[in-house]
Parts: sequence; C-alpha cells; structure tokens
Amino acid sequence: MSGRIVAHRGYHGDDAHGARENTLAAVDAALAAGAEVIEVDVRLTHDGGAVLLHDATLERLWGDERAVAEMTLDEVLEVGGGRHRIPLLADAVERVRGAGSALLIDMDHAAPASAAVEVVRGAQAEAFTEWCGSLDAMRIVRESLPDAVIHLPWDSADLPTSADLVPLRPAFVNAPHLFVGAAFVSAVHSLGARVACWTVDEPAQAAHLARIGVDSITTNRLECIRDAVATDVRDERARRLSVVDGLAGHAALLTRRARRDGVGSVSTKQNPADHVTEVDRTVERDVRAVLGAQFPDHDIVGEEYGGSSDGTVPCWYLDPIDGTANLANGVPWTSFSLALVEEGAPVAAAVLDPVGETPVVAAAGAGAWRCGVRLAVPESQGGDPLVGRIVTTELAGAQAWPGFVEMLSALAARSCTLRVPGSGTATLAGVALGRGVAAMVHRYSPMDHAAALLIVAEAGGAVRDDTGAHNLHPESGAVFVGATAAAAEALLAEYSAAREMRTSSTR
Repeated sequence: MSGRIVAHRGYHGDDAHGARENTLAAVDAALAAGAEVIEVDVRLTHDGGAVLLHDATLERLWGDERAVAEMTLDEVLEVGGGRHRIPLLADAVERVRGAGSALLIDMDHAAPASAAVEVVRGAQAEAFTEWCGSLDAMRIVRESLPDAVIHLPWDSADLPTSADLVPLRPAFVNAPHLFVGAAFVSAVHSLGARVACWTVDEPAQAAHLARIGVDSITTNRLECIRDAVATDVRDERARRLSVVDGLAGHAALLTRRARRDGVGSVSTKQNPADHVTEVDRTVERDVRAVLGAQFPDHDIVGEEYGGSSDGTVPCWYLDPIDGTANLANGVPWTSFSLALVEEGAPVAAAVLDPVGETPVVAAAGAGAWRCGVRLAVPESQGGDPLVGRIVTTELAGAQAWPGFVEMLSALAARSCTLRVPGSGTATLAGVALGRGVAAMVHRYSPMDHAAALLIVAEAGGAVRDDTGAHNLHPESGAVFVGATAAAAEALLAEYSAAREMRTSSTR
C-alpha cells in the first residue's frame, strides 16, 4: 500500500482528546500521533500577521462574527486561550521543526502568501514545509521560493496535461478525493508528479485511494485512516455510501447558491411546464464526473444527459434537481436523487431533504441516515391508517393523472388530506422523515424514485408496486410507500378504486 496520511488542520476533535483545529494543541496531537504531514490554514490579520485559521471569521469556532482580516494581530491573539488560542504561523513552524514531520501550509486566497513565505524564509524552514491552496497563492510562493514543494490545486475530474504543470512545477496535483480515480493517478504519475487528495474520512475510501496509487491523503481522522490504509480495508458498501453522501452534499451546495444568486437561464423540454436550468445540467455533469472516476465500470443514466443500461453491470440513476419547476418559480422545495441499482434492486441511495437541503442516504441492509442519525418511520397508531392523516402525491407534469380527482375526493371523505409538493423524490422519501403517513407516484422512474424507495424501506417503511407486491424497482406503474404496510396498502386501494371509477365514467 502506498500513500502518506496528512493530518487536516492538525489532529483535532474527539479523536485527538478535544484539540481544536488549527491550534498548537492540534499540531502537538498530530506530532504525538506520528503524522508524516500536518496541514494548517493561514489567514492574514489587518496589520499583516500570519495566523492559523481556516474560516474568514471567528464565528464557527468562537462565536465571534468579526472577520480576521479586519482585526489586528493583538485582537486575534486575545481570542480563546490556552489550548484554544489562535496561534501564529511562526509558532507552528517552530513546533514542527526537528520533529520529522512536514508542515503543509494552506491558503485559500493570495493575501497571506507573501507574509507566509517571509515567515518560512525567516525561520529557514523551507526544508520541512509544503504549500497548497489557491492558484494565485501558489504562484506567489513559486516566485518567492524556487525550490518549494507546491501542490497544484485541481478541482475537476479532467486529466491534467504537461502544459498544466509547467508554470508551477508542482510536486503534487491536489484534488478533491471524489475526482480521483485510477486514470487520474496514472495521468499525474506519467507527468512526473504525485497525487494528493482531500478530505478523506471514510476508511474504505482511503484504502481504495491508496490501492490505486494516491500518494498523499488528507484526513480529519488521522489514526483511523492510517490504520485502514495499512490493513487495506475493503468495504464497498461503506465506500459507495460515502460517495453518494458527498455528491448529495455537493448538489445541496449548488442548489443553495442558485437560490441565493438566481438560477440563471430557464428553458423547457417537452412543454412549457417541463423546466430545465443550468443548475440541473451543472449538477449532473459534476455527478457524472465523480461516478466516472470512482466507478468507471458502471453505467450512468441521468435526467439531462440520458444514458442506458442493459442490467449486466451496476447502474447509477440520477435526477440532479427533482422539482425544477419549483426551483424555476422560486418555490424552495426541490430534491436530488441518486441510486445505484444492482441485480435489479437499489443498493445505495442519496436524496436531499428540502428542509435544510440536507443529504439523506441509505444502503441496502445498513439503514437510512440523515445527519448521522438513523431514520425510523413513526410507529402505527392503530385504527384506520389514513383517517386524519396526510398523504402526498405528484401530478403528471402539470396535469392530473387519470383517477387523481376521484382519489382526492375519496380521501377527503375519509378525512385524509392530499398534498402535491412538487418533487416526487421528496414526496416519497418524506415518509421516512415522518412527513405524512403514506405517499405515491403514478408512474415509477428510477431516476426520480429508486433512491427514495430504498430510503423508505431502510427506515422501516413499506413499499408496494401497483400489484401490492414489495418491489423497490418495478418495471413500470405506480408505487406506494407508507409508514406501515397498512398505510401503503390503504393508499393503493384508494388509487385502484379511483382508477376504476375513472375508467367506468369514461366508457
């Protein structure tokens, strides 16, 4: 196994006995744990002090909304105390000197670069320091320190070329780990550079990356990940789950950005109510790039760029923004759907909970999870499962599907309220989150619904196709989910009766 393990922001958190990131306590914990490389973040105070801090403000860690760039060095050094004091970069350099570890200095913009270079040069620390971060910052470092060990930032799955490496002459190409596959590693090595990636906290993913030849792996879980690489942990279910979780988180980030900055141009596909935005396309392109890097032998079928599968190899089904009409019209209720179908059933899944745009993930046999909490559908209250409850469904585009009006009336007579939120993914998955007692869609699509069905099933809910069978991946037809089998089957019965009533009335 190859690959050094880098302690991200020092060794911090519960695994490091409570040390706070980017403090001398975190640096000391990393040294005590034998870290080969310790990564720290550098920012600049208003009067030019180079301090260890990742965020632009002190809010996340200290509850202080001030921006470090607007504070003097004395003001910054007054924050915290003891193990939680914000240290100078010079302090960290002296801590690492002679310890046999390297200090990886990270800057997400160019402002601190010159000051950080002066600290390192003044301390004669070039031999045990490395540099990563923004491209502009790395250019300043290269101009100032011709022999510095530089990591070229790389934020796509595209393979770098020799022309990309010429200006900086980097020792490493440094990419988010989801973009790093075997082809990427081979391409970088052929150019005479090494591969670094961040931030890897799943043991199985770390071991996989080491197996394909990644040279440097940055993690928050130093000892756990080091042990996983050393023992070559193999757990494909856990690895897949970490990938889908990361992709759902990325989709959430892009969706939030679109809500804040605007969705840009909106076009339509089959009719004026069938919307597509650049957000849909961007998310799908990014997801395809990651899946292609991580699972090059799998098929991919997506809402915007198509694809096909004959079922002989695992296939990923993707809807990048489910509920695009909502997004295009300013309604904050959209989701994301990604499911891996293998041997005729979904085995890994991720959706976005529209409340907080939080990823919800599931793996066959391993449960469904939201924010680290395992989901469990509410227990049955007995009696008629639909009376006084809410059920959800979706339209056929902008139209009612055959039997919709009849089912609405029948449910109302049963004192059951029907809702149409506008995202089939969120509608079905919502049952696993306690939103309504049952839900249905009139036509199954694996791109939109396979992930949600697995999540409901893994949360202990019931899934039925339109024959009443438990089926997580039907060929066609309606699907029904319920907090209980009784609820799913009661909704199926109302749907069947409504369809029959509709058919009889049109004869």
